[in-house]
Amino acid sequence: MKASTFVYPWDVNGDPGAPDRIAALGVDQVTLAAAYHSTRALTPRHPRHRVVTAEHAAVLYPGDPDRWAGRALRPYPAGDWAPGDAYGEAADALARAGLEVHSWVVLAHNSRLGAEHPDTSVVNAYGDRYPWAPCIAQPATRAYLVDLAAEAAVRPGAAGTELESLGWYGFQHLHAHDKTGGVGLGDAGHYLMALCFCPACREGYGAQGLDADELAAAVRAALEPLWRGAPDGGGTAPSGGPEPGGGWAGIEKLLGEGTAAATRAWRDDTARTLQEAAVAAVRTAAPDGFQVLLHADPVAYHVGANAGVDPAHILSVADGVVVPCAGGPGLLAPFAEQGREDAVIAANLTVVVGMGGSPGTLAADAARARELGATELRLYHAGLASDGDLEAVRQGLGAL
Repeated sequence: MKASTFVYPWDVNGDPGAPDRIAALGVDQVTLAAAYHSTRALTPRHPRHRVVTAEHAAVLYPGDPDRWAGRALRPYPAGDWAPGDAYGEAADALARAGLEVHSWVVLAHNSRLGAEHPDTSVVNAYGDRYPWAPCIAQPATRAYLVDLAAEAAVRPGAAGTELESLGWYGFQHLHAHDKTGGVGLGDAGHYLMALCFCPACREGYGAQGLDADELAAAVRAALEPLWRGAPDGGGTAPSGGPEPGGGWAGIEKLLGEGTAAATRAWRDDTARTLQEAAVAAVRTAAPDGFQVLLHADPVAYHVGANAGVDPAHILSVADGVVVPCAGGPGLLAPFAEQGREDAVIAANLTVVVGMGGSPGTLAADAARARELGATELRLYHAGLASDGDLEAVRQGLGAL
């Protein structure tokens, strides 16, 4: 069962022992960040540092000046946390250790873009902007994301790519010193808080027969009991339905089936067409045989780093998916049920104990994932793991 581990360039560059140490885990591949959001990361074994602070979303290679000339929306170069062609330097070192390198590209998640170009951000029903969440309905943002996908994915020597956040982003976000957990929104509440009311989305709702102002008012009314303290979607909404928390049925009861369906029609089509365009752009730029995977959630209305998708559609567009399994392997089945024998269905398992992972049960977790349709493994994250975590990974992969 092919396994890959996620790695940042700063985990490798300046640490001569890193490539061989990663290869010794028993992985066949590394998924190396080429475009990434802001983060603060530990580097437990690096000889020069222990903490890396990536101050903003950036590309970790020199961008093509001709591609971005004259454009307001363009990728930001990294600072001293990933200078020069940090991706290329790390990719070369990892390849010399016998590892296949695939690029890891984060797209619609960029706080600096939202801060410097606030009109690009998702706007909720209260008028609050989410600077970390570019609205994927806006034409200029879509063009930026498609071109970024093609450039960041197809780096020299890369055999494939994994595209993260290629869809809607919403309220959920691990922002600096987040203080957003005081009210339990539930599944439906998060959907309502993710609905965008920027000019492009207001026009999109109108094309679906909705009045955007009336929709925003309905969203605010549906959410009101949560702000008053209804526990995680408990209680009754003004519409008479249950509070947020009941999945899509709960959303339909809050907004009404027709209204809920119209919002989905607009958002689903917007995400699908962006995914199609981005994958097509990557394929155009890539050599033959280049693999394109999406980080994906099979619940199409979900938002975030693992974009909500329709499994049948996305497997007709991309070569496969990387599926979050931190909460268990249950999300694998909807992709496996499509019957695409040539599709990659990679189970993404966290192997860092301090981040809730369980490297000691890797062999059993991988076996269960395979039973549910996984064809490959993704391990998060070799650079963040302790020595003990890495030893457990080595043993777990050796037992497969």
